[in-house]
Amino acid sequence: MAESACYFEEYQVGATRRTGGRTVTEADIVIHAGQTGDFYPHHMDAQWCKTQPFGQRVAHGTLIFSVSVGMTAGAVNPLAFSYGYDRLRFLKPVFIGDTICGQVTVKEKRNHPKHPEYGIVVEHLAVFNQSDEMVLTCEHLLFVQKREQK
Repeated sequence: MAESACYFEEYQVGATRRTGGRTVTEADIVIHAGQTGDFYPHHMDAQWCKTQPFGQRVAHGTLIFSVSVGMTAGAVNPLAFSYGYDRLRFLKPVFIGDTICGQVTVKEKRNHPKHPEYGIVVEHLAVFNQSDEMVLTCEHLLFVQKREQK
């Protein structure tokens, strides 16, 4: 993974980047179930799902979240690290065979209340399926070093 140093001051509100696509597979769902212990029939039981409103298995929301976050991680910024995620919502189901992509937009910048040498950059992550329907939304908070004050 490449490294790209970017100070707090260099982030521009409104800047947007979009990821490539990633098709969700049955293997993704099975592996995620094994990692998390979430073997609910909504994800694992194809026959039972045929009797439910969606009519088929759905990917775990946490799977789509984690895959999406990974898709947005391009170059490593050695001056920043993840401070967490807020406002996570699973808006629509993602099915086996759906292709998702993410769009990240710098939403806000603010000073850190306890660490004046750092700022918080809020990135809005929107995840879309192949029909351009938003399936997931959240905010990613970055803890970013400021340039030295002289």
